[in-house]
Amino acid sequence: MWPALTQLLRLSVRHTLMVAALLAPALAAVSLLAGDGSEVTTPEGFRGSYFVDGQIHVNVYGTSEGKALTTGHWDFKPSWSKTGDMLVFFRRLQNDPDVSKWKTAIHVINVDGTGLHPLSDGTHTDFNQTWTRDGTNTPIWNRKNPKTGGYCVMASKVGASPGDEVALTDNRYHTWAFTCLMDGRILVRSKHPKLGWGYYLMTPGRNANPKFERISCDLEKTGVLDRVSLSPSETRICFEYQPGFKRQVPGRTLYVGDFDVQKRAITNLKAFANADEKPIWFAYPRWSKDESAIVYHAGKKLFLYTLGDGSTKQVSTNDRADYRYPHMEGAPK
Repeated sequence: MWPALTQLLRLSVRHTLMVAALLAPALAAVSLLAGDGSEVTTPEGFRGSYFVDGQIHVNVYGTSEGKALTTGHWDFKPSWSKTGDMLVFFRRLQNDPDVSKWKTAIHVINVDGTGLHPLSDGTHTDFNQTWTRDGTNTPIWNRKNPKTGGYCVMASKVGASPGDEVALTDNRYHTWAFTCLMDGRILVRSKHPKLGWGYYLMTPGRNANPKFERISCDLEKTGVLDRVSLSPSETRICFEYQPGFKRQVPGRTLYVGDFDVQKRAITNLKAFANADEKPIWFAYPRWSKDESAIVYHAGKKLFLYTLGDGSTKQVSTNDRADYRYPHMEGAPK
């Protein structure tokens, strides 16, 4: 029995390395080997939420999926609350080849599958929801103004009804929220009518009259920072980078760097995935709660990048499925 089992394990390891070798030309910076050629492993036990073929799952990364949390719909981009076991996501109700013309509804659900309820009525284009980090667990998202094509930032409450949401920014100019800070500010990209295009820390105000404080980053001079995520301590940052300003999603590079809240500065940037800009969809880098790892999707698979040793490991388990939008437990983007 034991010789047969040993042979089986050898074949399994050989198969894993063969898959990694096949992926290497297409997925830059993805390997099961450290820089010195030794095998590496990623930390065990990271739990999170993610999309598989239109359904949301809650699971430990690297293990096979069980029962989906949502079924029967196309549900996107779950984000885990900082306190309490809740997810906020959007449900696609009307499809269109142009994603910006989708009609969607923001929903909240507990990670045990209970408490599902909508926060918007499905007549708008509501995207990229997340939570505040100030202890209030306030869901926020971006809503398209169909007249201008720009977006404004919306907010609601857990348990609220569609129609209860309020605008945090004026929809006459574009503002897109990425991630929140513990002091209540929101990191946004905005075409401010007086300050112009830029990345800002936005303090919500009354009557959609927020305060904007500009963030400095050398990369913004040559391209677009997208899907920005602050680490739980708000000292690190990760995001997608697109050279140039004409929208081109496949081929982006994922970066990690330092974030100085006081100076409002992004520095010491390092590319950790797709540095050579292969035309593959690398996207949605998100932090672990302990800041030791970043999960992201690429080529319909999920990967975990470990900051300590610079290793990357695939953590999706079904290569026939479409995995996207990973998120870590207790760490709002």
